Amino acid sequence: MTYTIKAFEPKSINLAPQTIEEEVLQNVAMIISTPQFSVPLDRGFGLAQQFLDKPYSVAQTILVSEVLDAIEKYEPRVEVKNVSFTQSEEETLAGKLIPQVEVNIIDR
Repeated sequence: MTYTIKAFEPKSINLAPQTIEEEVLQNVAMIISTPQFSVPLDRGFGLAQQFLDKPYSVAQTILVSEVLDAIEKYEPRVEVKNVSFTQSEEETLAGKLIPQVEVNIIDR
């Protein structure tokens, strides 16, 4: 089954997820919403932010690569199917790139 996760959602963290799916999807959301160096005991967690101040098309390519690398490293229980960018016109005009990731949970 394919799940879609958008960065910066959910707004709250569930410390006791009821299912493996809920846990994995929350982990992916946290990975793609967190800049590297912002987690005190794991400075490498999250996205490297190398896309900042780059032209839009270049930034998209870099961000896709960062998303794929971070998810592969920190949540091996998923297979990424697609990384896209869906934002409102207002967010686009403000220069915001908000990744949306489609994943399958791998049965192990």
